[in-house]
Amino acid sequence: MRRLAFFAAALLTLAASYATAAKPDFRLVYWNIQNGMWDGQNDNYDRFVDWVRAQNPDLCVWCEAQSIYYTDSDRHMKESEMYLIRGWEELAARYGHKYVYIGGHRDDFPQAITSKYPIENVDRIIGNGRDTVVMHGCGWARMKVRGRTINIVSLHLAPHQWAPGLKTEAQKQASAARREGDRYRRREIQYVCEHTIGRGDAAGEYWMMMGDFNSRSRADNAFYGYSDDDTKLLVHDYITAKTPYRDVMAAKHPGEMHPTMHYAARLDYVYATPALLDKVVEAHVSHDYYTEPVRDPQELSNFWRPSDHRPIIVDFKF
Repeated sequence: MRRLAFFAAALLTLAASYATAAKPDFRLVYWNIQNGMWDGQNDNYDRFVDWVRAQNPDLCVWCEAQSIYYTDSDRHMKESEMYLIRGWEELAARYGHKYVYIGGHRDDFPQAITSKYPIENVDRIIGNGRDTVVMHGCGWARMKVRGRTINIVSLHLAPHQWAPGLKTEAQKQASAARREGDRYRRREIQYVCEHTIGRGDAAGEYWMMMGDFNSRSRADNAFYGYSDDDTKLLVHDYITAKTPYRDVMAAKHPGEMHPTMHYAARLDYVYATPALLDKVVEAHVSHDYYTEPVRDPQELSNFWRPSDHRPIIVDFKF
């Protein structure tokens, strides 16, 4: 009997140890929430808050984090009526995050970072003038987690197939035919990397970079079938060749493609330096009752509910 009790106790200890080892220390939720979670304006963001609270994240990075349109319409709000970005502290507090950081932005598409940990601004990157290569903007923040310093870079690259600043449809079509949108994004990601991770010695440091890259990765090309020199691959080829970053989803799910869009494409990525990637225990694109994109029945200008993108969730064990 004593032997049986000892065996049972050993099993319980082993199970407890396994549970402790498997439980993440730190959870990241990244999501392009489309037009400042436009869908959440219907219910005071209750479904959004409930979903975020259920994930219990330590860090959230929200792309397109500003209110733009009136509820159930594509009419632009007056600036004085926009709840986000000024309301992020109130909204984040509802799902348990005390700290809020807004990255640099040149237009209505900022990124917001919310966290259980204090957030330090390192730089808000918008370039140095009207001709800057940065279109929407970028934020470089820093936080300490369990004694470790983590650098967080959030971005949203240019979305179009043509170069920015063109006025006529003919100009845009000609520019797209020359693949100028892809080449613009290649210059943009170089600028962002040179002004963030390129400003220090990142070897052995904890860095993560995430956002809507509006571009395809060679890691997924078995599914796309682009030619090796296709300009759609330029952005992620630069990151792989010129920085220490590694694609978290590709590393955790080699040979698989996990779309982040409402169609079969991955435009959202989380990158990490090798030291931080080594701490990743799980990463996935969320497909659930709430996050699955549904086209707005009014067929407004490409509006989806709750977003046209899906979230990425990454768990770390330090």
